[in-house]
Amino acid sequence: MIEAKGLTKRYGETTAVNDLSFAAEPGVVTGFLGPNGAGKSTTMRMILGLDRPTSGSVTVSGKRYHELRHPLRTVGALIDARWVHPNRSARSHLRWMAKSNDIPQRRVDEVLETVGLTSVANKKAGGFSLGMSQRLGIAGALLGDPEVLMFDEPVNGLDPEGILWIRRFMHRLADEGRTVFVSSHLLSEMALTAQDLVVIGKGELIAQCSTADFVSRATEDAVKVRSPQLAEFRPLLADAGASVRGTDGGVLVSGMDSDTIGDLAARHQVVLHELSPQQGSLEQAFMQITGDSVEYASDFDHDARAATELAGTGS
Repeated sequence: MIEAKGLTKRYGETTAVNDLSFAAEPGVVTGFLGPNGAGKSTTMRMILGLDRPTSGSVTVSGKRYHELRHPLRTVGALIDARWVHPNRSARSHLRWMAKSNDIPQRRVDEVLETVGLTSVANKKAGGFSLGMSQRLGIAGALLGDPEVLMFDEPVNGLDPEGILWIRRFMHRLADEGRTVFVSSHLLSEMALTAQDLVVIGKGELIAQCSTADFVSRATEDAVKVRSPQLAEFRPLLADAGASVRGTDGGVLVSGMDSDTIGDLAARHQVVLHELSPQQGSLEQAFMQITGDSVEYASDFDHDARAATELAGTGS
């Protein structure tokens, strides 16, 4: 478990993290989200003892990182995939890490096999692609068989097969009862990976809840309707209390579920060609909820955000 209480970090007059409290529980994948400059990297560095909090505290399995005698056995982390001596082989790099925490050397080959790097174990890490470096970083995080795992942008550089692998792998780690804490800007992937979310903006907590709750809180579900009789059907839907807005090839109806729409169409002998529920996305929810927390935004960012909100609300 990772638990932050009133975590604050200031650099001179700049506050990077402000009174941040959250918990990442065992048995689930917790996504850590926020706009650029939100304080995610600073928070993760404080969890790992790389930055000292100005005030507040953060613990891993009930202890501060510096209190852990063999930290790699409690928490494994991938923060920077390129953090490896370029002239060391993958195997030598992991052996060095294992020796520093009294981890048996046999574990090195086990994790290399787990991440699919056995065939290149003796090659210099400096020649690795970004995807291979990510896999080596994941191997290092797994080395001590820890109960807590932290990943920062773990799918960068991975091909679709690799992305699917890491998603399933993180789910398996959580199913084993481990705490899995992952930060990523790929919201479509996080929607498939994270069961819970911690969302921050400008160093402060915006939300901590399940992914489903976060999306439903910020977006409105609708039903897509296609019919050759839309001109007749739209006023019937409006009279029944539904909100109707145009979309490509049909309309989106909110405030009424698909069963009710279907019954209404049947009563008035309206032919339907499509009746499909449309759920809001994590990207829509994120853009809407974090809209006031973007530290650096261009006109293009504002236009993109407005377009996303328009798609989600139908205004």
